[in-house]
Amino acid sequence: MAGKQGMNAEFKKFISRGNVIDMAVGIIVGTAFKEIVNSLVKEILMPLIGLFLGGVSFVDLKIVIAEATEQTSEVAIMYGNFIQKIIDFLIIAFVVFMMVRTINRIRERIEAKKRAEAEEAPPAPTPKDIILLTEIRDLLQQQ
Repeated sequence: MAGKQGMNAEFKKFISRGNVIDMAVGIIVGTAFKEIVNSLVKEILMPLIGLFLGGVSFVDLKIVIAEATEQTSEVAIMYGNFIQKIIDFLIIAFVVFMMVRTINRIRERIEAKKRAEAEEAPPAPTPKDIILLTEIRDLLQQQ
């Protein structure tokens, strides 16, 4: 039983670490973000791209290898789905890039502001005990 309690304590320690919690939050937010981006791609961008291509839907693009018969279904290479996935990936990658770029720029501005404030701030006054020790040192050097 002692081993089980030790494992429980170890698991609690592991799960309460900041990086594990951050990772869980990232996964949850990432999943929700994926749904938003998928909706953007499938419901807004792809119809516009299809319109520019003459009403073609990428999902419908295929090469039929064997026609459907009464006993078998159609055998086809669905290259349109592949194209769709590539476009989805590129749009998602671009959106993530723009988010990271924006976050990095904001972070750089905050750090630059902190550096500027640190340069403008007067130095902290010397503590009294340091002043006293400096005076004692100087007096001892004079003797």
